[in-house]
Amino acid sequence: MNTSKEYDQVIKQCRDLYSAKLKDYGASWRILRLPSLTDQIFIKANRIRQFQESGVMKIEEGILSEFIGIINYSIIALIQLELGVVNDNKDKLDNSIALELFDKYSKGAKKLMEDKNHDYSEAWRSMRVSSILDLILMKIMRLKQIEDNEGKVFVSEGIDANYYDIINYGVFACIKIQ
Repeated sequence: MNTSKEYDQVIKQCRDLYSAKLKDYGASWRILRLPSLTDQIFIKANRIRQFQESGVMKIEEGILSEFIGIINYSIIALIQLELGVVNDNKDKLDNSIALELFDKYSKGAKKLMEDKNHDYSEAWRSMRVSSILDLILMKIMRLKQIEDNEGKVFVSEGIDANYYDIINYGVFACIKIQ
């Protein structure tokens, strides 16, 4: 098992979908505020949990595609943190720049993963996908609280750190599923 290669394969799947959606819709997500992105991530995570608990999924998109969505929305949130929200289509984001920003944040997430993975000795490999999902849901709850506090934290990691962690947990879940 080579975590770096497995990580890159998952990020490639995520980037390919992100790129295809950019071709279809452009960066229409630029209008989304951070709480809306956090809610999109919550919806996807909650759908996975609902399936894990009930065993029933009526729309056959699968858990893997939901985790990919979680990763992509988290990267989009980091982009929005950097660029800010737009209120109309006048400030269009060129697709090539949107892809460069995707690469920037996915590389940042991978660097963080490598550092933490070293310190934690790949403990995630012994975790269940359901536990990884619960950690994602906890990070979402933290994000919602920070957003409700207008972005202020006193002793905790900020918004960006939680999105980075969600990306990495999402990648771990995808590796385990595949």
